[in-house]
Amino acid sequence: MQFVEEDVLLLLASRTYDLPGGGVQTVTAGPSTSWRRYRMVIAALDTSAMLAGAGIAAILRVSFGPTTPQAGVPYASVVLLLVFAWLGVIALGRGYDRRFLGSGSEEYRRVLSSAARLLSVVAIVALVLDMDVARIFVALTIPLGATLTLAERFLVRRWLHNQRARGRFLRQTLLVGAEPKVRDLARIVRRLPYAGLQVWAACVPGHPGGALDIDGEELPVLGGTDNLLGLVRSSGAEALLVADRSSLDVDSLRQLAWGLEGTGISLLVAPEVTDIAGPLTEVRPMSSLPVLAVDEPELGGARYVVKEAFDRTFAALCLLLLAPALVVVGIAIRLTSPGPALFRQVRVGLRGRRFVLWKFRTMTADAEERRATLLDRNEHDGVLFKIRDDPRVTRFGRRLRRWSIDEIPQLWNVVRGEMSIVGPRPPLPAEVESYTDRVRRRLLVKPGMTGLWQISGRAGLPWEESVRLDLHYVENWSPSLDMAILAKTVSAVVRGHGAY
Repeated sequence: MQFVEEDVLLLLASRTYDLPGGGVQTVTAGPSTSWRRYRMVIAALDTSAMLAGAGIAAILRVSFGPTTPQAGVPYASVVLLLVFAWLGVIALGRGYDRRFLGSGSEEYRRVLSSAARLLSVVAIVALVLDMDVARIFVALTIPLGATLTLAERFLVRRWLHNQRARGRFLRQTLLVGAEPKVRDLARIVRRLPYAGLQVWAACVPGHPGGALDIDGEELPVLGGTDNLLGLVRSSGAEALLVADRSSLDVDSLRQLAWGLEGTGISLLVAPEVTDIAGPLTEVRPMSSLPVLAVDEPELGGARYVVKEAFDRTFAALCLLLLAPALVVVGIAIRLTSPGPALFRQVRVGLRGRRFVLWKFRTMTADAEERRATLLDRNEHDGVLFKIRDDPRVTRFGRRLRRWSIDEIPQLWNVVRGEMSIVGPRPPLPAEVESYTDRVRRRLLVKPGMTGLWQISGRAGLPWEESVRLDLHYVENWSPSLDMAILAKTVSAVVRGHGAY
């Protein structure tokens, strides 16, 4: 599937603002895109998916029967009605809303819900009107069309994420909040371009204007929050992201939401509690006052038993299937550098229990002894020790790390029950000794061979971001999240981004 350049409308908006105390600030917003055209492309592909589903259903139906159903409606008309109904059901289910397209699982969930609704509607109409609408044909067409729609949307999303990484299909976002919060959130947004936001300016209470230096990049500051509504309306921003509630009280936030009605500008608020509890938070009514309830994370129960069974079975099967290849890798390690093929290291697992982690050796045999001489070259913040061009890594070992092949022996740790397929990064004992109570929550679940840290940057992640991702996993673990991480791990390994 390819899109021509004309499908992307690039608008460069440059504006000049008067700064408090004199002077001007010129801000050039990044590229914006035609989301209406993007939705039209999605709708056309959804139509093609349902038509393809009808074609496959016709082939699968061994005995297609007469060319017209009992009511005299040709099969072509049935297909045409299904296609229009399919697009209508998705639209009514808000499956084409901009906020659901391109990120998160909600887009896929709405497609599945639309398929279930369409099947229900067809069944009820056929029953009430006593119509013969080729039940087998329709029963095959809708699920097949929905499956192809999901596949098509997945491919389009991959294309969209690649475009966003190049600075396209991004909503120009104005960030509002105290300076520390603005800095933290700007870093997160810049690391996650697939979320569809591009922070190009900020409003900081009490700031005279100018720019903030964030990791070597300047973020223009338009001033404070005194005339925020007018500033947002005139700036050309497509989204307003409030980094923390301390900069805007409830009344100001409500007035801002009212003032943005009808402008097409999205108001996004990043409440700090969601960084702790995420999907475990739920708005519940208490009379006329909505309250935010925070549930406890589920760290046991039936779902955890299923996770354990899946982990050990999957790991055992992988070891059996990969055994010949693992032997070849081990021999190659022995032939390319002196020392054993496998590397063993003590790590800390569930609830602080120590275990021996297995990996293919990628460094020289004296790597641990040479570590002390390289401490001043550490490129990682926090408690981790990482060097991008570590002289201890062998030439063959660098290739193993590039494709994460060195991690495969950890399947044995999974079979033994010391690790999981998906979980937080397994820490060293020395790292755990420096943990605060907050960071120690990483030990409430088994460490994993892969996790949110693996698909979000691997070794290139800052320490605080690594901790945040691990804690998010601990609080919000679910089988569906594990499956999503596994699927994205393949892409992260293939790209090799952040591996060193």
